[in-house]
Amino acid sequence: MIFLDHAATTPVRREALEAMWPFLTGAFGNPSSRHGLGDEASRALADARADVATVVGCRPGDVVFTSGGTEADNLAVKGIALANPRGRHLVVSPIEHEAVLDASAYLARVHGFTVDRVDVDAGGLVHPEALARVIRPDTTLVSVQLANNEIGTVQPVAELAAIAHASGAFMHSDAVQAAGWLPISLDVLGVDALSLAGHKVGAPKGTGALIVRGRIPLEPVLHGGGQERGRRSGTENVAGAVAFATALRLAEAERADAAARVAELGAELIARVTSEVPGAVLTGDPVRRLPGTVSFVFPGTSGEAVLLELERDGVICSSGSACAAGSDEPSHVLTAIGVPAELAQTAVRFTLGASTTSEEVTDAAAAVTRAVSAVRDIVKP
Repeated sequence: MIFLDHAATTPVRREALEAMWPFLTGAFGNPSSRHGLGDEASRALADARADVATVVGCRPGDVVFTSGGTEADNLAVKGIALANPRGRHLVVSPIEHEAVLDASAYLARVHGFTVDRVDVDAGGLVHPEALARVIRPDTTLVSVQLANNEIGTVQPVAELAAIAHASGAFMHSDAVQAAGWLPISLDVLGVDALSLAGHKVGAPKGTGALIVRGRIPLEPVLHGGGQERGRRSGTENVAGAVAFATALRLAEAERADAAARVAELGAELIARVTSEVPGAVLTGDPVRRLPGTVSFVFPGTSGEAVLLELERDGVICSSGSACAAGSDEPSHVLTAIGVPAELAQTAVRFTLGASTTSEEVTDAAAAVTRAVSAVRDIVKP
C-alpha cells in the first residue's frame, strides 16, 4: 500500500503512544483532583502545555487543549467574536475549512453578525489589498488559514494580520495542515489565535489545541467545570495532551529536513503526472504551497472513479477534504478559485508525508496514468 493521504490523517508516532501510555494505565488521575494521582496528571498536563508553548512561541497559559482542529476553530471564531463586541463584522476566506465557515455562518444566523468573504485568486491566494478592501472599522475578527487542506496554498498570514491589526481587528489562522511543514510561531505569523490538530502531526485523533494570546477575552463554547482557565470546560484528556505535545515537538524538530525532502518528492509527482497524464491540471498556487500537497483535476473523468482505480492499484489518496467525503457537492475550495463545478468533480488530492519515498512517488505516478486512462475509457461517449 502507498499511503498518500497524510492531510486526512497521519500514522501515530510510536513516541507519542509511549508518552501517553502511562496516563491511560497507572497514572490515570483527574488533574483537578487534589491527591497524588491527580497531582501527577496535573504535572503531566502542565509539561505538555509548556512543550506546545515552546513550539508556538507563546506562554503556557495561552494554550487551550481541545479535541482537535474543528473545536479549536469553533472556539476561536465564536469565542473571540462573542467576547469582543467591537463590532459584528467578520472576514473569512471562501476556502476556509468548514469549521470556520460554519462557525461564522452560525454567528450570522444566531447572533446577527455580518460575514464577508475576501476574494482569492485562481491559485487560492488572499492578497493583502483584497483584505484591505473588505475590512471595516467594526470588524472584530479576520480568519484566514495558513495553508489550505485541499489545494495546499500557503497564505501571507503575517501581512494579512498586519492589516487586521491596523484596523483594530483580531487575527485567527487555522494552521492544522501547516504544522510540521511551516513555521507556526505566533510572533512570526503575527496572529492572535492559532488552531492545531494532533492527528496531522502523528498524535491520535481527538487531540489538538487553540493558541490564543492571554490578553484576548474568549467566550467559552463549552461550559461546566471551568477547566483550561475557564475557556474550555471538561475533564482534560491528559494522555491525549501528552501525545499531542510529544508529536508536535518532534514534528517541529524534524520540520526543516522533512519539508525539504518532501518538497522534492511533491515536485517530482507534479512533473510526472502533468507530463504523463493528458489534460491533468494542478490546482492551487504553483509556488506558495505546502511541500507535500498535490491536487489535480482530470477532465473527462470522475474523481471518485479514479480513486477507486487507484485503491485497486494500492494507492490511497482522496478527492479533497476528508471532512467533506461522501458529499455529492463539488469542493467549495475549487469552485471558489474558479474551477467549474463539473471539472471540480474530477479532483484527486495526493498528500505526502515524512515516510513517503521516491519509489512510492514513481509507482503512484504510474498508477495515476493507468487509473485516469481506465476511467476515461469507461466514461468516453
